[in-house]
Amino acid sequence: MVGVRVGRGVVAASYRGLFAHQGFRRLMPALAASDLGDGMSLVAVTWLAVLIAPPGRAGLFVGAAVAAYALPGAAGALVFGRLLRPLPARRLLAADSTLRAVLLGCVPLAWATGLLHPAVYVALLAGSSVLHAWGGAGKYGLLARLLPPEDRLAANALVSSSTSAALIVGPALAGLLVALISPAWIIGLDAASFALLAVQAARIGDTDAKTVAPVDTTRSAAGLRALRGQPELLGVLGLTWLFFFLYGPVEVALPLHVTQDLHASARLLGLYWALFGVGAILGGLAAGTLRRLPLWPVTLGIVAGWGAALLPFGLGAPPAVTVSCFALGGVIYGPFTALSYTLFQDRTPAQWLTTVLAFRGAALLTASPVGTALGGPLVAALGPRAVLAWSGAATVALAAAAALIRARAAARGRGSREGATSGGRA
Repeated sequence: MVGVRVGRGVVAASYRGLFAHQGFRRLMPALAASDLGDGMSLVAVTWLAVLIAPPGRAGLFVGAAVAAYALPGAAGALVFGRLLRPLPARRLLAADSTLRAVLLGCVPLAWATGLLHPAVYVALLAGSSVLHAWGGAGKYGLLARLLPPEDRLAANALVSSSTSAALIVGPALAGLLVALISPAWIIGLDAASFALLAVQAARIGDTDAKTVAPVDTTRSAAGLRALRGQPELLGVLGLTWLFFFLYGPVEVALPLHVTQDLHASARLLGLYWALFGVGAILGGLAAGTLRRLPLWPVTLGIVAGWGAALLPFGLGAPPAVTVSCFALGGVIYGPFTALSYTLFQDRTPAQWLTTVLAFRGAALLTASPVGTALGGPLVAALGPRAVLAWSGAATVALAAAAALIRARAAARGRGSREGATSGGRA
């Protein structure tokens, strides 16, 4: 009992200090509200698409609606880069939130007036997501400016855990609300949550954030150009893209594994994802209490650990074992987002941070969808159990390859420094 109380005290102390910062204290509740709104929209967007889909085209239309709600952010990161790059982080967050609030708010209005044609619906969803990459960059860029470096990991962990919690609570809440109101009104609630976030981001003001030099638009004409001088961050981005890509087939294979291999119901599938979500929350919050975490080794350990958690599927382990492994995989994966963002915040010059984060967001928006698209043919050819095992083995191999590359780079760096020292002495 004493150990439990001490552990709780460490966790509470790690996060309590964040709320001593006025800007973070204003921002965090609004971020949590928008996360919950997006969690509800996971159900509402697809359910409304089913209701208004053209006859005989429900599958295609649902796919188009889901894609429209996410993918335009990658294009927006490139198209609007010159316009948005000079803006401070809080304005990027406010701009994205305002656009989402306005266009998503038009969905229930169009529904109520009978004007929600399928093409109008897809256009509103696509328009609402155009600044998604810049909004994410603004969010984490603002956290970096509001908080000292020693508090960034805890803040990133709390924010990513809020997102994980919303992915559990939001769909469940939307499932209850759909029985009472139209899914269009649930999307309206999501719009209201973004309106709150836009107001809170605007309230923070430039005086609450650290003053940084303006962006040199001639030197950071694109996120990739800024990253060229940061090979370590380019490596993190490549690792993350491949990690998310290899995760994509899991979203296809797991439900088919439940139905085809195990001949079980949707309840078991829900149990897999619910325990994964709970594990991700616990893992993320635990990581936030460790301020001096060795970020690179732990990041590679997370990639390898998640891959290892999938391997029992290929060995024909019973559901009790694979459910436990999937939950453990959630705990292992939980800190990944916070650690990845902390690496970028710590290694990127402040004046380039939002530009680099926007490029990161745009690049990663493509990773999981590409992997998911690959998952369909793989499952058809190999079967769901084999695809889950393949995804795990490839992810473990990715971590091993990344560790080897990093070790060789470190050895070359040591050799260069020793050569320079010897030359200087000579």
